[in-house]
Amino acid sequence: MRFLVRDRLLGIGDDYWIEDDRGNKVFLVDGKAMRLRDTFELKDAQGRVLIDIRQKMFALRDTMVIERDGQPIARIRRKRLSLLRNHYRVALADGSTELDVSGKILDREFAIEYDGELLAVISRRRLHVRETYGVDVVREDADPALLIAVAVCVIHLAEKERED
Repeated sequence: MRFLVRDRLLGIGDDYWIEDDRGNKVFLVDGKAMRLRDTFELKDAQGRVLIDIRQKMFALRDTMVIERDGQPIARIRRKRLSLLRNHYRVALADGSTELDVSGKILDREFAIEYDGELLAVISRRRLHVRETYGVDVVREDADPALLIAVAVCVIHLAEKERED
């Protein structure tokens, strides 16, 4: 499954659509402005909230939390010892599952893996539309909404880190 994401240009508070490879609007990333912490909602085309994404308030390192139906499903933070590439760790709520996100996050060239197996590739290559990147979900049994939420989070964290 391939999704196209138009990069938000102005930061938090902006809304942007995610389209499938046929140009149909599938998800809306709704940035919530004027909040104490960074907050997003991932909605379906009908406006139903699928996933809430928020910055964790009291954490030593910047951390984003992904929730579904009010329950946390994942926590994302930068891996401590990653010198050459951006590397983030996604701890799923079951406590035993971790996803690795690594690559050139700010360039929108990175991958999401589970136990060495590729789940999704995020890339601007082969796209001719400016400020757009693709999210290719490789595994058919993967949750596209969760993987898109992970991509949104790591990009947000990397941009925030660059600003600091």
